[in-house]
This record gives sequence, structure tokens and C-alpha cells, in this order.
Amino acid sequence: MRIAVLGTGTVGKTLGRKLVGLGHHVVMGSRRADNPSAVEWASSVGEGAANGTFADAAAAAELVINARAGGASLAALTAAGADNLSGKVLVDVANALDSSAGFPPSLSVVNTDSLAEAIQREFPLARVVKSLNTMRADVMVDPGRLAGGDHEVFVAGNDSDAKAVVSRLLQDFGWQPEHIWDLGGLDASRGLEMWLPLWLRLYMQQGDKIFNIKVVSD
Repeated sequence: MRIAVLGTGTVGKTLGRKLVGLGHHVVMGSRRADNPSAVEWASSVGEGAANGTFADAAAAAELVINARAGGASLAALTAAGADNLSGKVLVDVANALDSSAGFPPSLSVVNTDSLAEAIQREFPLARVVKSLNTMRADVMVDPGRLAGGDHEVFVAGNDSDAKAVVSRLLQDFGWQPEHIWDLGGLDASRGLEMWLPLWLRLYMQQGDKIFNIKVVSD
């Protein structure tokens, strides 16, 4: 599959590397085609990896991953171009974190809205699916490194076929079907994004330990 990863941070690079390893062709998009971080990433990953502008990446893609910071996501997707997103699965892994008042950050979108829903409103012909925003990047692509993979990942979106595409990709990453929870429509992304303040507090208590959500019920 041809996949665009928008964003050159740790999440974008980790997802991109994993996807290339699975045999996909990945273009990392950024504001400038000569972005040094994207150029270095593509060079280090090698065959199957390339870099370009947001529009370059999205135009050639069958699936687009938004791995930009939450506050920069809409601008990046606008630069990618509505026509280049139309009809495509758009996986939003970002969180709308606001660091203006220091650490830990708060959420700039919360309660009755979410970043994923804002993206869907702005790009109504894209098929937005929220997923993978509830954990750090190395767990996203290798769930088995924590508790043997016995923990959860979530998907939310209004398009069932798009969620199925994302679920298959998650299984390729190593997620077992019983740990992939379909939470329903895109409004469920409100809860997924509101997990981040608690995630950050747990991170502050534990330091660099890896952790994730495990649903236990009786």
C-alpha cells in the first residue's frame, strides 16, 4: 500500500519505519520537501521510504496518517490538500495538547468535540479514523513488548470500511483482534483524547516505563 505519514516526530518516524518493514511504500510529508529530519529518515530506512511536502505525500497515498502535533494538524492537512485526502482513509493519531501554560499540557479541544471530529468537519470527504493516540510510539508498532500484547488499542470512526482497513493494519503491527476495540462513531474520539491528561500523570509518576490500557471485566 502507498501510505503518507504527515509529521517528522518520533511517532511519524516510528510508524513509517514499521510500515516500510511490512512492505508498504511510505512517503513522509513535511512543510518543505528538503526537511532535514525527513530526508535523514528516508535515507536511513532505505528502499520503500521517501520524503516530500505534505501535498506530495498525500497525493500519492492510498492511506494517510496524521502524526503531526494536535495544534498543527489542521494546517498540515490543509497543506496536504482536500483533493488529495478525498475518499482516503485518514488515520488520526494526534492529540490536541496545549502547552502554553507549561507542563503537563491541557487539551485545546475537549468534552463536546475532539481533534478527530474537527478534522472530519474540515475534510468531509476524508474517511477519518481515530486510533493509536493512547500510547507511546514504540508500543503502537510492537504491542508484544508490553505484557505479551495483552492490552488494548481502540478505533473510532463513522466509516465501517475505513475502520476495517485500520484494524487490519493494526493486526499487521501485531495487535490481536480481541484487543482491538471498535468504539463506534468518531465522537468516541473525545474519550480517547481525554485519556491523555491521565496518561501524562502516569508518565510523570513512572518515568520512562512503558504502559497501556487493559480492560478487565466480569
